Amino acid sequence: MWRLMPFLFLLYIVAYLDRINVGFAILQMRGQLHLSDAAYGRAAGMFFAGYFFFQVPSNLVLERVGVRRWIAGLMIAWGLVSCSMIFIRGPVSFYVLRFLLGATEAGFFPGMILYMRQWFPVNARARAVAWFMTANPLAGVVGSPVSGLLLGMHGGGLSGWQWLFVMEASPAIVLGATVYWVLTDRPQNARWLPDEQRRWLLETLENEQSEDSRTKTGSFWPALTSGRVWLLSVVYFTLPACMYGVTLWLPTAIEGLLGMNNAKTGVVVAIPYLATAVAMVLWGNSSDRRGERRWHTALAAFVGAAALLVAAWGGGPVVVIAGMSLGMLSAQTMSGPFWAMATSPMNGRAAAASIAVINSLGNLGGYFGPYIIGLARSANGGFRGGLLAIAAVMVVSGAAALVVGTMQKHPGQDRFPQKPSDGTSATS
Repeated sequence: MWRLMPFLFLLYIVAYLDRINVGFAILQMRGQLHLSDAAYGRAAGMFFAGYFFFQVPSNLVLERVGVRRWIAGLMIAWGLVSCSMIFIRGPVSFYVLRFLLGATEAGFFPGMILYMRQWFPVNARARAVAWFMTANPLAGVVGSPVSGLLLGMHGGGLSGWQWLFVMEASPAIVLGATVYWVLTDRPQNARWLPDEQRRWLLETLENEQSEDSRTKTGSFWPALTSGRVWLLSVVYFTLPACMYGVTLWLPTAIEGLLGMNNAKTGVVVAIPYLATAVAMVLWGNSSDRRGERRWHTALAAFVGAAALLVAAWGGGPVVVIAGMSLGMLSAQTMSGPFWAMATSPMNGRAAAASIAVINSLGNLGGYFGPYIIGLARSANGGFRGGLLAIAAVMVVSGAAALVVGTMQKHPGQDRFPQKPSDGTSATS
């Protein structure tokens, strides 16, 4: 946990910031490039079209060549694409570059989920994923004020929104060059672990895989034909739909409803992100402590749906923004329990394929969320229609989580393995 997670956490902060900084850039781009709300919503969601087409092949390549080589290349590639956002001149170039950003980032998140599955036993996995995914809100905590300030940076022939893309894409290139030297592909190569702890970890992971695996190692097609994988994709659809639907429109909502300037908007946006980071860790710990996944996933979805309903019918700016923020918080707290539930009965190449299929199909919600809100705003200038649509999706997702949680082959698969004889915990 201490050796791997801080670096993985930092990588995901950079990845997530490069996805969401367009939410601040659009505050200037809209006027300078004459972009409509519908065009912005489509461009924001186009990232996930690239995700959809390139995620499965990217994750299969990662399984073959290893995390260090593949993630290093992906980070450098998406950093260059993100820098290229300065050349956007209209809707078409906006769509193309967002699509390419999604294509180059496609293998990162499922690769990290697969990587953590190769390192963390079942009883520590939701906690590890929750800590990893707190990078999402913390990227907002750090990035929102910085993005707001960068919009005021002009010079060198570039506008503030162009400097924003350049400055926030550079860390991806630098960190990508260091991945190969910092990460270790698999536990058996971890010379930094004492021999006894390494043996215990390998034995524990091997025992869990032999008990929980439903598909043969090296098998790809079962991942595409498994009803469980498709139902998990339905569950996961709501997380990016709500998370990105709210995230990419929250700066616009705060600026429009509260009438704040860019710098103040950045500070206010950071507040719900901070609350989300705390909630994700607490909810992931609760799931691990109880060894329970499906209700932790479903309840978060139902609470998020209720929050968005309140925001849709809210009578004032504060109610709307608070409801949107709670919806985003609830969607992100689903992530730790969901991925612990989703990855338990998988191993080998089938795990790589299954994780990529779930994340690829589910992340189409990342296109749906921003786009449906953009359509609603173009139609009537408000957020209500889009928020109601996302709330309905969250209810379906919560119900699907309750169903898929009963499809586990082994009722006791979430029970914790024995700790090593020297008392070292799984998270050590």
